[in-house]
Amino acid sequence: MRKSWLAGELAEAFWPGPLTLILKRAAAVPKVVTGGQDSVGLRVPAHPLALDLLRAYARAGGGLSGMCGIAAPSANRFGRISPTAAAHVREELGDAVPLILDGGRCPVGIESTILDLTPGESLPPRLLRPGRITHEQIAMVIGVMPQIVTRPPDGGIPRVSGSLAAHYAPTTPLRLVPPARLVEVIDLLQSTGRRCAVLCHSRLPATPAAYACRRLPANPRAYASALYAALRELDQADAELIIVEEIPATPAWAAVADRLQRAAAGAGASGA
Repeated sequence: MRKSWLAGELAEAFWPGPLTLILKRAAAVPKVVTGGQDSVGLRVPAHPLALDLLRAYARAGGGLSGMCGIAAPSANRFGRISPTAAAHVREELGDAVPLILDGGRCPVGIESTILDLTPGESLPPRLLRPGRITHEQIAMVIGVMPQIVTRPPDGGIPRVSGSLAAHYAPTTPLRLVPPARLVEVIDLLQSTGRRCAVLCHSRLPATPAAYACRRLPANPRAYASALYAALRELDQADAELIIVEEIPATPAWAAVADRLQRAAAGAGASGA
């Protein structure tokens, strides 16, 4: 299986869009861009402002031999909730960044799917981080199901963003609760005087005034789009605990489940 052919087919199908492809680093790519790794992650974003920035950089003579790109870190503190609006970036980074390009709210909400195309020719690609582009969609294009990597990266897997067990987390401790026990857990916390905030997708009984509540759509794409903004809002609600209603255990919700599990593992690590 020729990985260069796979990369071309995937780029044709999903770019511009939320798919990052991990490829072998070409000699012309500086190692400072790849963090010293022999692989590089590439993506063409679909947002018009990001595309305008890339075009402006190319017109200004950036890149090499007519090819250019922009290498940059995420606009959030390590391990914290990803920003989905310019205000989130300013909240978190303050004066550490002199300029923020405001393209409005991020429509996808969660980070891109990361697909590793560096394994040997006889091995399938590896899905290192789930996102809006699912492994089923990828298989439809390339004719083979990618291997889903669920453990932290080792020496044989490229280091990628969002691969740690604890990530995308609020400073307030966060707990995932099955839908059938949600009201019971909230009532118990209320009875003991603990201030809790709630993130749900089901309709709850009348919300007591003692806690903040955000209800997101029971649709994986719409939920993903609003997830990080909702977590940031609840993280600022002066609660002792964020209760999150578990989402359905289906492939369509896999990317959201991944982010919630990492948020629960990392929540409160550097805060309350």
